Amino acid sequence: MTKNVHVKIDEMKTNAGLIKNLELSIGKVVNDNYTEPMGPTPMPSVTALRDWDMKLLTKYKAFYMPDCDSCCLCTFGKCDLTAGKRGACGIDIEAQSSRIVMIACAIGAACHSAHSRHLVHHLIEKYGRRFPLDIGGLNIKVEAPITRLVTGIKPETLGDLDEVLAYVEEQITQILAVAHTGQEASALDFESKAMHVGMCDHVGMEVGDIAQISALGYPKADPEAPLVKLGIGSVERSKPVIMCIGHNVVPSVGIIDYAKETKVDDKIEVVGLCCTSHDMTRYYNRARIVGPISWELRFIRAGLADVVVLDEQCIRTDVAEEAAKVNTPVIAASEKNCVGFKNRTNDDTNTIVEDLVSGKVKGVLILDPEKVGEVAVRVVQKVAPARKRMSALPTPEELVEIAKTCRQCKQCQRNCPQDFAIPPALKAAATGDISLLTDLYEVCIGCGRCESACPQKIKIHSLIVKAGEKTMYAEDNLCRVGRGAIQDTEIRNVGSPIVLGEIPGIVALVGCSNYPKGGKDVYDIAREFASRRYIVVLSGCSAMSAGSYRNEDGKTIWEEFPGGFEAGGVCNVGSCVSNSHIAGAAIKVANIFAKRSLRGNYEEIADYIHNRLGAVGLAWGAYSQKAAAIAAGFWRLGVPVVVGPHGSKYRRTLMGRKEDPKNWEVIDARTGETVNVGPTPEHLFAITETKEECIVEIAKLCMRPNDTWKGRSIKLSHYVDLSKRYLGVMPDDLHLFVRTMADVPSTLKDEFTKILAEKNWKETIIPDPTMLPRMVRKMKE
Repeated sequence: MTKNVHVKIDEMKTNAGLIKNLELSIGKVVNDNYTEPMGPTPMPSVTALRDWDMKLLTKYKAFYMPDCDSCCLCTFGKCDLTAGKRGACGIDIEAQSSRIVMIACAIGAACHSAHSRHLVHHLIEKYGRRFPLDIGGLNIKVEAPITRLVTGIKPETLGDLDEVLAYVEEQITQILAVAHTGQEASALDFESKAMHVGMCDHVGMEVGDIAQISALGYPKADPEAPLVKLGIGSVERSKPVIMCIGHNVVPSVGIIDYAKETKVDDKIEVVGLCCTSHDMTRYYNRARIVGPISWELRFIRAGLADVVVLDEQCIRTDVAEEAAKVNTPVIAASEKNCVGFKNRTNDDTNTIVEDLVSGKVKGVLILDPEKVGEVAVRVVQKVAPARKRMSALPTPEELVEIAKTCRQCKQCQRNCPQDFAIPPALKAAATGDISLLTDLYEVCIGCGRCESACPQKIKIHSLIVKAGEKTMYAEDNLCRVGRGAIQDTEIRNVGSPIVLGEIPGIVALVGCSNYPKGGKDVYDIAREFASRRYIVVLSGCSAMSAGSYRNEDGKTIWEEFPGGFEAGGVCNVGSCVSNSHIAGAAIKVANIFAKRSLRGNYEEIADYIHNRLGAVGLAWGAYSQKAAAIAAGFWRLGVPVVVGPHGSKYRRTLMGRKEDPKNWEVIDARTGETVNVGPTPEHLFAITETKEECIVEIAKLCMRPNDTWKGRSIKLSHYVDLSKRYLGVMPDDLHLFVRTMADVPSTLKDEFTKILAEKNWKETIIPDPTMLPRMVRKMKE
């Protein structure tokens, strides 16, 4: 009888899916602005948007910086590609460099879409295919802008997301096929395909976040989402501590639910590191955010985690070894990260708990999230009293003695990605002065490469953490819980001032924690632009880093500024998959404010964003392939992305050429004439070396051809002021951004007049800009 019931239910779900697909096929998709045309919208193939990509890639030419001059992807190689040589398959260095970029973007997109696939499968199993999607209630009618723009599908239930993910997965497979030896020959086509898989990455991210927002009760587009504790010092060390590391919240939900069910949630601490922590706090207000990936080693070695639970993405692959040194059991909870542990998913729970508590095994693999929850909660309560915060850090006396063994060979500094002065710090520590090591604590990214390079096998990172112990335990700050999407009403309120330039721009700080000089730079950049009434949006590790510092009044950035998508607002959209809401907000401006059709209308929306919306992405600490994929998705939308100095390791930039006037020609949609609008924006993918250079570059990249004279005047005023303040110079390219004298800030008229005269500047018009000839609308004679 039960079996028959399940069969009937499955049939109903299948039929519901067929009906939904039928509705889509006859065009019954409506949003709040227009009725969709009849007929199905074809989902874009690998080459469907190639012409648009080529427009961007012609305007912003790739500049390659290969990490190596050879290719070793197949058994023809290793092939030398220096000095114009070609490999055995015929590939040259430009195409090879571009292929590596495309592969990196495909890896990142696969990571996000696989994460979303797991979420969707799990949530459908738990709540059913008909569970409704709701990411903002009445405040959001355009609830999946990227999905609708790319695929033409308006998802309404969890089951609808299946078809969307199937498209993304197919495209990733197609892109990976391109990377095979003897396939694509053109560097430009590799770049186009990198943009394509980046676009698909944004779809995959959006699917994951709208699924978990809807099913797990996260804040729904709430600008006043609550504040939560952030930092190692915020963890109540008197309680047993479970630390979850990764990006997939499902195992963490299992832990939280079991702790609540057994009424021990107030007796243990459940904390997170990396994006899992964002999603934990969206689900459970007593969870704590420890910090970004760069804090993994310091937390584990300090002995603060009594149980470590690993899910997926951005996890140090030596976590199990490091945890074993402090008697911390590890639970691997993802198929993507099994850590070599025995699969105990189907074993008796009591036996698993006993094995972990007794130390018989150092870790286990459990793929059932509910069982992960029970095992983790039961184990932590028994292990914590026995561990007694066992630490791998030296005592102060041991620190001095260990420092004395340093031979000053400088191998640690040579291998440090930041080239930090570690040898002088160890030399001073050998005399009892640990101040230089303490200074390194603030900026160290926790990679451990210094230790691997040390011939004396000194645990340098442990010495740095010990020296910064007082700072570490004082890290008790706040972060705003990830709000998710931007409300339609917020878009309506800011659409006009953003497009006209009266709000100077949108600055999105995303990406990882591979910072050149610590997370303080992220805080400073975010606060600078929020203070100037830009809209500042953050996610992931950048949102954590921005919340780790306080102003002169003792307030974090999340307390100092409002959380709305508004001038001077600072928004945390959430975890890595929440980055989709940033791109979604840009798309919604074109759809809601400008009434541009959304469904399957990618080129026109991207053209609108590129020429009218002053948005810039910043991945100051980008390190991962996921960050590359996220950036590629923004490039295809025409949104510039800035990275820090380590961004050069992505192997290429997309740079405009200021000296080429033809590079900056657009079509005036009113007349069909070609107009030079100057380098607005100047680059699509740029690398900056310092925080100061970065701030000035962001201000410049917010300028757009469509700026009104008032908007351009405001943007130029910020550009000049920031350049003087941070670089100590007047910009040398101001004449390229002045179209009419009305663009000139009134307080700088004398200076500008002199500069414009020296440059033989000539007045031009403010066009209705487009890069698409079909958008021209000449008046009938």
